[in-house]
Amino acid sequence: RENLPPVFADPDRLTQVLSNLVTNALRYSPEGGEIIFRAWQEPQQERQSLWIAVQDNGAGIAPEALPHIFDRFYRADSARSNGSESGLGLAIAKSIIEAHGGSIRASSQPSKGTQIQICLPLNKPS
Repeated sequence: RENLPPVFADPDRLTQVLSNLVTNALRYSPEGGEIIFRAWQEPQQERQSLWIAVQDNGAGIAPEALPHIFDRFYRADSARSNGSESGLGLAIAKSIIEAHGGSIRASSQPSKGTQIQICLPLNKPS
């Protein structure tokens, strides 16, 4: 959107994160499924932030798996793995976003889909 402010970030690393999130959404959405990509600005306590969300309407993540999806080598559903997934994508995404002074979180409902939200500060991290 044109009215969103610029964010201080490494464009290559941010592209890597967003590519991973969209790839995961595509991978776990049914054929003909829907993926929604949104960005918005919202004040967050003492600093202005830019939020980015990638949401799918796929299988979702089990509640017991959700706290672990950003852990290295963790795969929520090993039965769905085709062997090409390392379980590092979301862990790398988290480290990149945190290195930018931001945060990343997930919410999910089994059979309804998953949403990953990124929060990035609009000011250069200290």
